[in-house]
Amino acid sequence: MNNKKQANKDVSSFDLVSIARLLWKKIWIIAIAGVATGIVGFVLSAFVLVPKYSSAIMLYVNNSTISIGADVSFSASQISAAQSLVKTYSVILQNRTTLEKVIDKAELDYTYEELKDMISASSVNDTEVLQVTVTCDDPREAAKIANTIADVLPRRISEIIENSSMEVVDSGVVNTDKVFPSITGFTALGMLLGAIVAVVVLSLLAIADDTIRDEEYILQNYDYPILAKIPNLSAPTSGNSYAYYYKSGSSKQ
Repeated sequence: MNNKKQANKDVSSFDLVSIARLLWKKIWIIAIAGVATGIVGFVLSAFVLVPKYSSAIMLYVNNSTISIGADVSFSASQISAAQSLVKTYSVILQNRTTLEKVIDKAELDYTYEELKDMISASSVNDTEVLQVTVTCDDPREAAKIANTIADVLPRRISEIIENSSMEVVDSGVVNTDKVFPSITGFTALGMLLGAIVAVVVLSLLAIADDTIRDEEYILQNYDYPILAKIPNLSAPTSGNSYAYYYKSGSSKQ
């Protein structure tokens, strides 16, 4: 009997239906919280955070030992070798010596570590084309750095790897469309986080609320029989307002 009562108590304490009803009644609180944090996200993205711009170049990884001929399998293996060189070239691009050459040539005020954080490199669709993207707070400077890399990196590669070179496929251009922050994205994220926090807080308050509201609540949560129900005459509407008395002699309103 006690185990059954305890099980009923656990189920009642985490009654998802009751919590859902409460959340629906408090939907206006959730909406206000979402709008408030959405406004915060908008203000941060539009007026506080420093905008970032990017410019990209594409470089073709060339290995002079590749010779496309009748032997298709041989050609495929050579192209695969060129693709693997893309990863090697990415490492060479982001080492200290290469980036210091870029800093000197472009006359930049950045340190090696700062410039490294601004550069990303990856293969384009798993091909032997390497894309290098530069991101900073000045669109013209991003394009300048990208084009300087296009000039410095091929020379650096030819000095290190024998019979290998790079050709510029696409130069960097000035792109005034900022890549960070996204006003729409930050606003939507702010609204979502605000709504989630409001839902969590309201749910925790509902779980922690052990107020006795009706006869069924007592039967489900306590191992006490109800002996009598006394109307609460002080309530504005006394039709459904009762004080519940238990076998133990204790009472709650």
